[in-house]
Amino acid sequence: MIEMRVMGIALDTRSGSPIVVLNDLENRRALPIWIGSAEASSIIRKIENIPSSRPMTHDLCINLIEETGYALDRVEINDVDEQTYFSTLYLKNDEGKEIQIDARPSDAIAIAIRAEVSIFVTSNVLLNGAVSVDSQKDEEEAMEFKNFIKDIKPSDFEKMINKNFESDQ
Repeated sequence: MIEMRVMGIALDTRSGSPIVVLNDLENRRALPIWIGSAEASSIIRKIENIPSSRPMTHDLCINLIEETGYALDRVEINDVDEQTYFSTLYLKNDEGKEIQIDARPSDAIAIAIRAEVSIFVTSNVLLNGAVSVDSQKDEEEAMEFKNFIKDIKPSDFEKMINKNFESDQ
């Protein structure tokens, strides 16, 4: 699992649909997820600390969770199927009992930022949907890897195997 944070809301220039953008903690990868207008508004209200006189839907969810003796522990965006993302809310109570609740990622993210809990994304989801945001670092790592590969000889592997074998005994 890779921890991510909400970087903001963008608009798809073609469709006008809102997109929530998650970044990993190193700002190397971004995961754009198309969401609905209501969820985008809810996320923006929290990011910009815009108060509401009454609890909004995602605030209500937090209130319900807490009133039942649970707390939101974390959110995981754990699958993607043809541009549809899936996520899970993980709730815990004082006895350590954990409950998992299926949720749309847009709702899960809106709830997570209100509860100030971590948002995690599986490597499978990142592989299928993330975009690089640090091309310079990507190029540096690719060059380092190419330099490493060009100087490697088959005998180097034999040395590594022997070294590992000796340390295991």
